[in-house]
Amino acid sequence: MKIAVPDLISNSYFPAAAAVELGYFKEEGLDVSLELIFPVDKCYAALRDGTIDFVGGSAHSALAAFPEWKGVKLLCAQAQGMYWFLVMRADLKAARNDLSIVKGKRIGAAPWVEMGLRQLLKAGGIDLERDQVSIAPVPGAVGATVNFGLTAAKALEDGKIDGFWANGMGTEVAVTRGVGTVVLDIRRGDGPKGCFDYTMASIATSDRFIEQSPDKAAAAVRAIVKTQAALKADPAKATAVGRKLFPPSEAELIAELIRRDLPYYDASITPSFVEGMNAFARNIGILKGHPRYEDVVATQFSPLWSKA
Repeated sequence: MKIAVPDLISNSYFPAAAAVELGYFKEEGLDVSLELIFPVDKCYAALRDGTIDFVGGSAHSALAAFPEWKGVKLLCAQAQGMYWFLVMRADLKAARNDLSIVKGKRIGAAPWVEMGLRQLLKAGGIDLERDQVSIAPVPGAVGATVNFGLTAAKALEDGKIDGFWANGMGTEVAVTRGVGTVVLDIRRGDGPKGCFDYTMASIATSDRFIEQSPDKAAAAVRAIVKTQAALKADPAKATAVGRKLFPPSEAELIAELIRRDLPYYDASITPSFVEGMNAFARNIGILKGHPRYEDVVATQFSPLWSKA
């Protein structure tokens, strides 16, 4: 079996990667390999087409391949809350949580990821057209092997963009190199009200897979929950995973990033989150209806969310 993630050298989807590398899928009787497919809508297209079995990506992006949540379910969370950062060039001297810094600027963001930024800027009073804000893919962020956060950090350093909306690894690299300043960290309270629930890093699969292999779907949830518990108990385990998957410098950063994320390591997906995510999806035009919680989440596996 295969689990696809849209970014690998990152903390965003680390529980999925660690579940493979630390052997927790195998412990649950699943032979799962990790596949990088960028951008995230292509992950979900591969799930729809049956070429992969699970997606470890942004929850709202399932709508790219499964309109109105038809044919897909979220199994569990990798971590709670929208997990991207807005980072601007250090020389702009941006203040924390000051959205006006984006006016007249070029912001790099991946497809489908950029929707979260567009909506929170709108909610914060920024009109992209009036305020001449350009949000577009990062130069060079194309191809099957791209790692978006690192590409974004390099583009910022090279002056190709004024800011980026990306993961914690790209953020850490930009900040430690002295080329970027964090303006928004959504998980830790920045941004307009409600934006925490725009999306989350989740594990998703198809209705077809659940129907045909409910035991395997349950095993996948247990593997993620065990991985979260193992990293909470010993964040240093992340370094061993990073050394297998990341370049050397980023491998040495990952344990600290995971340690910071541990308060959000909770596999549950609540009705209030789904309500917030679907409201966001309607606001940005990728959802028309009002699907029920049970239409979005595979609730039969919810008892497993709290069992490590």
